[in-house]
Formats: sequence, structure tokens, C-alpha cells
Amino acid sequence: MLLKTSLFLITLLGVVSGRSLVTTNLDLLQTPPLNNEPIIGVLSQEISYYLDGKYPGLYESYIAASYVKFVEGGGARVVPIWIGKPRDYYESIMSKLNGVLLPGGATWFNQSNGYADAGRHIYGIALEMNERGDYFPVWGTCLGFELLTYLAADGNEHRAHCSSSNQALPLVFKDDFKTSRMFMNAPETVVKILENEPVTANFHQYCVTEKNLTDYNLDKEWRVMSTNSDWNDFEFISTIEHRFYPFYGVQFHPEKNLYEWVRNKNISHTSHAIFVSQYFAEFFVNEARKSLHHFEDSKTEDQYVIYNFPPTFTGSKGSSFEQSYMFPVEIAYNVELNEDNSAINGITSLVGDFIEF
Repeated sequence: MLLKTSLFLITLLGVVSGRSLVTTNLDLLQTPPLNNEPIIGVLSQEISYYLDGKYPGLYESYIAASYVKFVEGGGARVVPIWIGKPRDYYESIMSKLNGVLLPGGATWFNQSNGYADAGRHIYGIALEMNERGDYFPVWGTCLGFELLTYLAADGNEHRAHCSSSNQALPLVFKDDFKTSRMFMNAPETVVKILENEPVTANFHQYCVTEKNLTDYNLDKEWRVMSTNSDWNDFEFISTIEHRFYPFYGVQFHPEKNLYEWVRNKNISHTSHAIFVSQYFAEFFVNEARKSLHHFEDSKTEDQYVIYNFPPTFTGSKGSSFEQSYMFPVEIAYNVELNEDNSAINGITSLVGDFIEF
């Protein structure tokens, strides 16, 4: 109950020290209307080499199901966002959504028409929305966190190499971390667990340092709440947020504690690890509740949500993801429904016979 109460209080706060997130009109600083049926977009990415090897030539992109579950577990629904689309597609879909999650992964930022290019559109559109007072949060996990700072640096490769695979760590908080939006209402139990127990799951060969931020003048726009050190004692940023907009990044993987069960990867599944991971999910979803975007009606929602696409048990094929949503090249949202409201979608028949094992 303490966790849920604290998280609800987060939704009532709309001001960052020194600047309003979406307005400077003090009359609007009262409790805003909340959207209690938020829908969050999760960006897909190029199919991984591993998955392509197991399902050769069948799919162009994928979303690890743990990110979908992370959002759903926080109290929202999910719409997949495709890569390789023009800007007007992202403008259209984001006008219906209440936030975007940029997931982790193993793709490159210099691949054309992929994850990074889609992220560039999403980041630019989210900036424009928030600038005009249209509250729209963006969350980046691991590679998504790195992408946020990469885009803020105008596409300059600013990351450092580090060695933090299969590494479970407590967070090293900055002195002022409790003044951040991400942690100002965090229950003391959450803070103590994060400070003292190795509950954050790290899997990254690149990272962002405080010097990286300073070198590209990003420290004026982004604040660091915590750091960590890799296996070689190289210090990197582990949590970050934009000073003026509801953009958030974590270098670790809270969704893995909750939903990934691959063995020998040093992922903590203790009750404390689950508790703090759930905190991050609920924090982001509560940020999305502040967005009042919506689809025109429930039937249109049904045509877009992730439920139209079947997850595959990729863990049985040796993947680090227990389940994945994999999409062929010609993928699209449903445009009509059967009489029983089940989806009409070409992908269903394509993968249905193939993935049953």
C-alpha cells in the first residue's frame, strides 16, 4: 500500500525545480486530470543475429516480451511501434499514445531505417509535444537510455566502452537524488534496497559517463541520479532524467528481474529485486497517466494493441529472452476485426504453424 500511495503522489507533481515541465502558469499547478487507461508504445528493433539464426529469413524486427510485460505490470497497455517508417507515421501513432518505451537490445545506431532512426523521430516529436505543453514521457532502458543521450548529442557517438555483462549491482546515489522526479517519492524501502543490495541487472558493453555528458554539454539538460562501476571499476551513469521534460533512462534492466529466467546470468529474482523493479514500472506508467492522448474509440484501440500479435517462446531456442514478439517485413496494425472481435492479421497464419513446439 505504501508503494502504491507513493506512486500515486508522483502523478500529482508536474514541476521540476527551476522550470515547469509543461507550463509556467501557476494556476495550472493544481492536480491535473489523469488518464487511468494509459497506452504506451514500445519500439521494435532489427531482428537480432541470434533470433534470425533460429528463424532464418522470417522476421525483420522484434520486441522482447519482457518489455511489454513490464509496461502491463505497471498498469498500462502496449502498442508496438514499427521501425523503418516515415516521420508522419510516428507523429500519428504518438498522438494516440501516452508515452514511449525505448527498449534495450543489441542493434547499432548507424543502421539506416532502423531502431536509431525511429528513435530520432520519436525523440524529436516528444520534444515538440512537451515544448507546447503536451505532456509526453519517454523511457529508455539500457540501449534505449544510451539512445536518448545519443539523440540529445545530435547523433554524435559519445558513449564509452565498458564491461558490465551479467553484473548485478546496487546503485550509488548522488547526494541530491531525492530531488529528482524519479526518486522524490520513492519509498524508503525501495531506496535502501537499491543502495545496499545487488538487484539491478546490467548487460552492456557501452555506457555513458558524466564526462561524456559534460563533453557534449548534455549536463545542462540531463541530471544524473546514480552511478555504478563495471567489472573493471570503470564508472558509468546508471539512472538519468531530463531536467525539463519527462524523459528517463536506466542503464540496467528492471524488466529482467521480473520476467526473464535465463540461467547463469546473475539476474536477481529476490522479493526485494521484484519490489524495486515494480517501482520503476509503476513510476513510468504513472508518468504516462499525465498524457491525455487517446484513440478515437475502443474498436480502434483493439486494432493497434500488442494482443493482436503472438509471442513466441524463444527461450526454448536458447535466446536470452523467454518470449519475443517477432514481426515480418510487411507488418501492419489490424484494420478490421472478425465478428467475435478476434484479430484479422496475416502474421497470425504466417507464424502459427511455425512456432508451435
